[in-house]
Formats: sequence, structure tokens, C-alpha cells
Amino acid sequence: MDYFCDQVQQKDVGRRMQVGQELLEYLSDPARSPDVEQDQQRLDKVIDELTGWVNSSNFKVALLGLDVLGAFVDRLSGRFKSYIGTVLLPLIDRMGDAKDQVREQAQNLILKLMDEAAPPMYIWERLAVGFKHKNYRSREGVCLCLIATLNIYGAQPLILSKLVPHLCTAFGDSNSQVRDAAILAIVEVYRHVGDKVRIDLSKRGIPPGR
Repeated sequence: MDYFCDQVQQKDVGRRMQVGQELLEYLSDPARSPDVEQDQQRLDKVIDELTGWVNSSNFKVALLGLDVLGAFVDRLSGRFKSYIGTVLLPLIDRMGDAKDQVREQAQNLILKLMDEAAPPMYIWERLAVGFKHKNYRSREGVCLCLIATLNIYGAQPLILSKLVPHLCTAFGDSNSQVRDAAILAIVEVYRHVGDKVRIDLSKRGIPPGR
């Protein structure tokens, strides 16, 4: 881990690609990597640096950063919870990436966090800021991520009353893709909770015809 802590700080793209692959192999074999959690500060540093990879303008580095963070989630499971605040904002940014592959992988990592690191609503309480993101693709991505969450977990683990107001705001978004995604999300909510959501929408001043 001392080696990786040093190497993940490299800025050279070729070096990052090589180190990322080495780190994936290292994490996949617990027998080879007993020292992953021996030094908390060292682990914090590695996760911080990898979060920087996710923010990279080079999409290959960003994808590899997402892969390696996913491997850390697999390895640490619930112990990754303390890093959720660090990684979520860059993931929201990446859900607004110009490349489909990056957007998809960012969403997959968010869903993996719900599955392995923390309960879905714990994630959503921190993810909801994405509904107000400056990039319309990120706002759209958060709506699509809510649909994916409902498809996997249903409504039970979510406090939808905290999320529906954000969708109502998104109905009036300046971007048509965000408006469409918000409507798809509210349809998904309706599929899970039925008429309660219709009543809720009418209380929020959404016209009955809408």
C-alpha cells in the first residue's frame, strides 16, 4: 500500500493506467493485500487521490478511477461508508459527463455503494444535491439514478417524501431532457406507491391535468 499511495499521486496518464491495473489486481486477491487497512491515513490518501482520477478530463483515467474505487467498495463493504461523502460529489459530476460510458459507470458505482457500503436512503440524503447541479446532464442523471434505485430496491428503503419535491422542481427545469427524466421518475414512484403520490403532487400545486 505504501507503493500505491506513492504511485496514485502520479499525473502521467500512461503511469496512471498501469498503476490502476496493478491496484485492481492487488485488491482482488486478499492473500496478496493484507495491509489495505493497516494504516488509516494511508488508505484515506489513496481514496482521495483516486477521487481525483474520477475528476480527470481524460475519460480513460476517469473510468479506471471508477473501477478502482468500485474494487475498494467490494473490498471494504460497510467500512467504505466513511468515504461516501468524499466520492459522491465527483460521481454526481461524472453522471453529467459527455461520454455515455462514464455516465453509466458513475451511476453503477452509486448503486454499488447502496448495495455494499450504506443503505439507499443514506446515499440519497447526500445525492439529492445533484438535483440542483449546474450541469443539466447531472440533473438528468440523478433522476435516472432514482429510477434505477426504485427498480432495484422498491420504495420501502426510501423516504420518497424527501425526494418528490426535487422532482416537482425538475418538472420546471430549463432543459427538456431533465423535465422528461423527472416525469419518468415520478411515474416510477407512482408505480411503487400509487395514489399517495398523486395527492402529494396536487398539494404541491402541480395542475391536475399535468
